[in-house]
Amino acid sequence: MTKRIEQIPFEIKPVEIEDDVWLCEGVTVLPGVTIGRGTIVGARSVVTKSLPSMCIAAGNPAKVIRSYQQ
Repeated sequence: MTKRIEQIPFEIKPVEIEDDVWLCEGVTVLPGVTIGRGTIVGARSVVTKSLPSMCIAAGNPAKVIRSYQQ
């Protein structure tokens, strides 16, 4: 006899990656995050919160290291 596992309700959250974003190798982006235009995310970073436009971010969790302008 098998027991039925109740389904856990969950919400689907989209990931928004704007134009000219560069995600280096092994980056993980969690649901509900927006990565702003022109942002660069360093290798193996974990993006847990939204990142602004025109910045460089890295780490676990990813944090803004520097902002720049074109």
